[in-house]
Amino acid sequence: MSRGRILFSAPSSGSGKTMIVCGILQALHDRGISISSFKCGPDYIDPMFHEKVIGVRSANLDLFFTGEDQLRRIFARNAEGTEISVIEGVMGYYDGMAADSADASSYHVSRVLECPSVLIVDARGQSLSALASLKGFLDFREGSNIKGVIFNRMPEKIFLALKDEIEKLGVKALGYVPVAKDMVIESRHLGLVTPGEIKDMSERLHSFAGLLEKTLDMDGIISLACSAPAMDVSAEKREYEKIPVRIALADDEAFCFMYKDNLAILREMGAELVSFSPIHDEKLPEGVQGLILYGGYPELYAKELSENLSMRESIRAAIEGGMPCLAECGGFMYLHEEMEDMNGVFYPMCGIIKAKTWKTPRLGRFGYITLHAEEDSAFLKKGDTLKAHEFHYFESGDCGEALRAVKPNGSREWRAEHTRGNLLAGFPHLYYESDPGLVQRFLEKCAERK
Repeated sequence: MSRGRILFSAPSSGSGKTMIVCGILQALHDRGISISSFKCGPDYIDPMFHEKVIGVRSANLDLFFTGEDQLRRIFARNAEGTEISVIEGVMGYYDGMAADSADASSYHVSRVLECPSVLIVDARGQSLSALASLKGFLDFREGSNIKGVIFNRMPEKIFLALKDEIEKLGVKALGYVPVAKDMVIESRHLGLVTPGEIKDMSERLHSFAGLLEKTLDMDGIISLACSAPAMDVSAEKREYEKIPVRIALADDEAFCFMYKDNLAILREMGAELVSFSPIHDEKLPEGVQGLILYGGYPELYAKELSENLSMRESIRAAIEGGMPCLAECGGFMYLHEEMEDMNGVFYPMCGIIKAKTWKTPRLGRFGYITLHAEEDSAFLKKGDTLKAHEFHYFESGDCGEALRAVKPNGSREWRAEHTRGNLLAGFPHLYYESDPGLVQRFLEKCAERK
């Protein structure tokens, strides 16, 4: 496993963290350094940028989904063979699962991984006051792990004037980032746009990385990453019986939100994942025994998905014929009778879920949940629990009622998921490592289809 590791966080979302981390990743990559990247929390889109635009392997680190030992193992597995691992934080540095808790925060991850952290402070309209924010974060928790700072949207003249004062606080002044209008990443109703939608993103990142080579102490960042101590990672004691099956995996512009570790455990248990496009292909791949429809942006491609009648009929016939299917969020929406697009037009979909799905003006049931199975179904046993995350602006006329969804602090719960027949479908994004039995039973059902 690589020893070098460094975490970049910020006082809050919107501080320019994602843009700067992408630029640093590109700069390190351009230097010929072997790097892996990670995103704290459940977000899919930042890892997509890291992998598809920069070309570095990327994965999630989430302490709601996993325990501390498992987090270290997941980190070690995904960092294997690289020189430096770059970790992007989530929200504010100390923001955890609850308003009054740092549990599962970027700070918590840094402590578990014994990882030096760099705070990215948005200094727009500030000079000396920016240091007051920095000092507050340094002192807020004993052992903050904050070893360096980068000031975003700060002119060179101000940074140079403040550098000595910064280092009196006991942290490394790693540089500044001037306003870079060409590197603003556009917002959409659901997080950031996907990499393929950003014109000339790769070229812009190379240009931005060149700027950061001039304004940041890249050698200092590398040195700080390499100062991380050797990490003790306990051996993972699990052996799965291989179940050799072929699984159709929707993977295109409309369906692209998938946890790398979900795919890893499927393959570890023997699954061959056969990618296909519900937009461009005419039917499901030949010889598949199961189907997975993850989330994405189907509402942006509703017309194209609807016009591909042969694919819709292929999927409906397969599921109605008993093919095991896992569908979540966008994939769940695709299984409805009709789906509304972003212009308010409803289009026919696969017709498995006898309801419509439509857009709303706000996030629905946002955040972490634990799903509780209260009776046996095809892939879950009574008493099973499954960690998941909801993030959707769309609603359904039938979200399902098979499982009980509970917020981490127990303050709210609701019914979710369809588990009828060989189908598990609903809005929650599932994390398979929290219940490997789900994967095993899904593959066993797939194997029954010769």
